[in-house]
Amino acid sequence: MKISTRGRYALRVMVDLAEHNNGLFIPLKDIVAREDISQKYLEGIMTDLSKAGLVDGQHGKGGGYRLNRAPEEYAVGEILRITEGDLAPIACLGKEADVCERAQECKTLPMWKKLYEMINNFFDSVSIADLTSNEGGGNDYVI
Repeated sequence: MKISTRGRYALRVMVDLAEHNNGLFIPLKDIVAREDISQKYLEGIMTDLSKAGLVDGQHGKGGGYRLNRAPEEYAVGEILRITEGDLAPIACLGKEADVCERAQECKTLPMWKKLYEMINNFFDSVSIADLTSNEGGGNDYVI
């Protein structure tokens, strides 16, 4: 499993929104400047996050994006599943995978299932708030 730039940038944006969370909409250009991410690329990510209900967006003067929950309520796993689609380490465990005809005799499948469970449990145990408290080595999560 490899997390794409889309997933990594989505996490960076959510951390940025959490760190600048004052209840007001944060202009996309401000996020772009702080995070050094292409505005066009970021627009697509923000559309996905907004459609999924993770952020509120507003167009026009005074517009931008803001979190609609407390940073503690956003699990990294939730964000990655929106941007990556699935966190399965192998194709046969993916959400849209066909049933593998070898599943019954596959000696490695239990190992892959356990890894998949560990990946999901880990990413679901880390919140955006955990990532914002990373200043000065405050925790073990680095993005």
